[in-house]
Amino acid sequence: MFLASKIIGGIIDVVSNVDPAKFGPSEPPPARRPQVNVHAQQNESEEERQFRKVFLQLAGDDMEVSANELMNILNKILTKHQDLKSDGFSIESCRSMVAIMDTDSSGKLGFQEFKYLWNNIKKWQSVYKTYDADRSGTIGADELPAAFRAAGFPLSDQLFQMIIRRYSDESGNMDFDNYIGCLVRLDAMCRAFKTLDKGNTGMVKVNIKEWLQLMMYS
Repeated sequence: MFLASKIIGGIIDVVSNVDPAKFGPSEPPPARRPQVNVHAQQNESEEERQFRKVFLQLAGDDMEVSANELMNILNKILTKHQDLKSDGFSIESCRSMVAIMDTDSSGKLGFQEFKYLWNNIKKWQSVYKTYDADRSGTIGADELPAAFRAAGFPLSDQLFQMIIRRYSDESGNMDFDNYIGCLVRLDAMCRAFKTLDKGNTGMVKVNIKEWLQLMMYS
């Protein structure tokens, strides 16, 4: 788990004053290949080779990471980061993370999917630590707007208040697992919106089947 710890370093609600073009969701992982590309592996960086070794250790016999496995991985790593206040990642948060990066709807993450999710968590962990100005282990309500902007998600006041009510404690403070869970959700909804907004108009039209598919597996 040392290598894993080292590598981590660590409902889009459209309101009138939100510009979808300003949001910065992560790039989705590439489509999963049925066979390993040996030539591509030979050209991997040292960091990626180390990451692949970690993945092989974590994925188990099926070579995929399930929501339960992801939860165990993240919570073990949290024990090594006492500066991050957290109640621990729940199975629901981890199911959401898996669903977001699960490009083939297998219910688990392959290597590329896991790597992309892991890189997001690593990036967001860095933002979290930067904006935990008082080193309390949480991000206070006054620190949250800048933290979300730095993560690529500028929020309107209305949407921001909704997110605080959903993901923060009674004092408006957000701990690490809720911050990651919220960004995972935002990333999924923004990416889905941009996929559906084929004309880049800032508006989408979906039928009930598309809406349910989007909301129930994310």
